[in-house]
Amino acid sequence: MSTTKTFTAVVVGLGLVTLSACGSSDNSGSADSKTVTLVSHDSWAVSKSVLKDFEKQSGYTVKVLKDGDAGQAVNKAILTKDNPQGDVFFGVDNTLLSRALDNGLFQSYEAKGSDQILPEYRVDQDKHRVTPIDSGDICVNYDKAYFSEHKLTPPQSFDDLIKPEYKNLLVTENASTSSPGLGFLLGTAAKYGDDGWQDYWKKLKANGVKVVDGWEQAYNDEFSGSAGGKKAKADRPLVVSYASSPPAEVIYADPKPTTAPTGVATGTCFRQVEYAGLLSNAKNTKGGKAFIDFLATKEFQEDMPLNMFVYPVVKGATVPAEFTEFGPQAKDPETLAPAKIAANRDQWVKSWTSLVLK
Repeated sequence: MSTTKTFTAVVVGLGLVTLSACGSSDNSGSADSKTVTLVSHDSWAVSKSVLKDFEKQSGYTVKVLKDGDAGQAVNKAILTKDNPQGDVFFGVDNTLLSRALDNGLFQSYEAKGSDQILPEYRVDQDKHRVTPIDSGDICVNYDKAYFSEHKLTPPQSFDDLIKPEYKNLLVTENASTSSPGLGFLLGTAAKYGDDGWQDYWKKLKANGVKVVDGWEQAYNDEFSGSAGGKKAKADRPLVVSYASSPPAEVIYADPKPTTAPTGVATGTCFRQVEYAGLLSNAKNTKGGKAFIDFLATKEFQEDMPLNMFVYPVVKGATVPAEFTEFGPQAKDPETLAPAKIAANRDQWVKSWTSLVLK
């Protein structure tokens, strides 16, 4: 999801041809080119064998252009839409989708197999400018050892986070610079409404919430429950992260623990969905369509969890046992319609900045 997630660091370099963000994409400038260029955020990752299957079956060679975090990548794609850097863009999420659509970033294409995408993730059904690819939940994570040692019950809801017993325990990300930070803000807006979220943040600020620029700093430097946080002697046992963070702590541990060292406050989750689309003015539209079809296949969908720590959106796609055991999706996450986000996002972030950072 967000490119601030470093769980993917181990797997990002799996045989992909990655272009410099400043370089030009070589898709030969023709519709019958055998190269298809993907533009994405830095967290894009796929197993080498799965990508090779697509290349072998389709006859296309895939080049990948990673363009920073999700917000940066979307903004650059909009600025270059008349002469795009590639053919397909992956990684625009529901917090930024309206910006991409309003700026004409994508052209219409209904992916083969899109009828297998779960209905709750489908948007833009009249024009089919984007295809849902994955989902994830932005949630507060907690350090199990801290709460056990202090004989304190971990918080489970937004309301819990403003209680005195959790004062000075939470670290979150800047909503203007971080995807999970923005998602957490949107979660509070969905929970408390247009008139209530600011009062909630006043209480959260008074209760000692700490704000840092991005996820990596929050999770690996400030959060006491992560492997990185333990090394850094971090002192915040609550962090805004993902429902998939606990399984990552298990999967990358050596030796692997039998239980995750972190847990999820399931009443603090906001559902994030990522999409892919065929870029307007793409040079290789045929190859781009084939690649979007590939992203919606069960093979790719089942490959995503251990590469990008996200959940599939296609019916019948399975997830690894670690996800089922340590990081199941929230049963009732907060959500906001893309139109609602579009109408309020910039003002909410501006108000949040004035309220929390000043």
